[in-house]
Amino acid sequence: MSKTAASTLLSPLVRKIAVAAVFAVAVVILMTWLAGGFHRKIGTSSVGLAAETVESAGRPLAPGATVEPVRIIRIPATETAVGTIQAVHEISLASKLLARVIAVKVLAGQRVAKDEILVRLDDADLKARLQQAQAAVDHAKAARDQAQIEFDRIDGLLKQGNAAQIEFDRASNALRSGEAALRQAEQARTEAATILDYSVVRSPIDGTVIDKKVEEGDMVQPGQVLLTLFDPTRMQLVASVRESLTHRLKVGQNIGVFVEALGKECQGSVSEIVPEAESASRTFAVKVTGPCPPGIYSGMFGRLLIPLDEQEVLVVPAGAIRRIGQLDVVDVAEGGVVQRRTVRLGRTFGESIEVFSGLRPGEQVVVYAGPSSKSSTPATTTAPCPAPSDSTSGPGGRQRS
Repeated sequence: MSKTAASTLLSPLVRKIAVAAVFAVAVVILMTWLAGGFHRKIGTSSVGLAAETVESAGRPLAPGATVEPVRIIRIPATETAVGTIQAVHEISLASKLLARVIAVKVLAGQRVAKDEILVRLDDADLKARLQQAQAAVDHAKAARDQAQIEFDRIDGLLKQGNAAQIEFDRASNALRSGEAALRQAEQARTEAATILDYSVVRSPIDGTVIDKKVEEGDMVQPGQVLLTLFDPTRMQLVASVRESLTHRLKVGQNIGVFVEALGKECQGSVSEIVPEAESASRTFAVKVTGPCPPGIYSGMFGRLLIPLDEQEVLVVPAGAIRRIGQLDVVDVAEGGVVQRRTVRLGRTFGESIEVFSGLRPGEQVVVYAGPSSKSSTPATTTAPCPAPSDSTSGPGGRQRS
């Protein structure tokens, strides 16, 4: 093989090797760049400087600075039990007749008064039956009156000795039969009038219509529900309370109920504690009734606020909290020197904020005038309607300490 032929065969191989080597070098350079190999490293002095912005080694306390102590407050601890709001008095109105609906006079959500007409059913045949019953009463009354006249005549003749005893007995029996027939006819008329009254469905209470199940023209059967109402002035929360907390409740006890949809807390009274636990969840059903604000409806979600023992909470003034990046810090004054510390915050109590870590009771913190950059940590306020879910670790969870 000549040198020219060998060179021709080696040239593609050399090119492939060269391309592979260039590609490998490019990959190594790219990985080194991504790993930060071409960037200048931060020295230890810079790290110390960055740390000093969060926890300073100490600086003199400014003259006239406001200093307040870290203090402990006692607050009532509560635990929540989830439940559903229900109406104490909820009524389903059903038809007692097989008839056609000729009028529906209410809509869902409409307020109605007691004895107000809600639904009318076809009553043509019922009116005819009542008229027949009235005619039967008139006939029986006429027969009774005739029997009374005959009885009086025979009684007079018997006293004069001009009538036999058998005639008097017949007249007496006829009078009793006429009176019985009249009573029977009157009862039949009462029955017909009562059935006719079934064609008019009236509200048994002052309440609100939850839903109507029929429309005009529908054929209804006996027992078919036409509509449902409830009394909005008497609502109850039916909550599932675990057995370890049930002993803290008793019938008649005043207790708080929080309705999350409205963001409001209302006070109620424990009306019932069902003396049987659910086998699956080991919880007891507790019913709490009481006056509730407007806008409460059946099926809404609520929480029962079960009081526990008081707990101690470490708090600092809200004006002492400053935000640096993602950290919450306070300036602690000791011996005329201010040292900055990071803290972990919790709930808000008026002008104070709970501190989980970073401070000890009795330490002095610098309070700054004007608005401070307080932490965005979820907190429970002491407003009239606190959200119980924020003061616990979760639904039905234990109070954080």
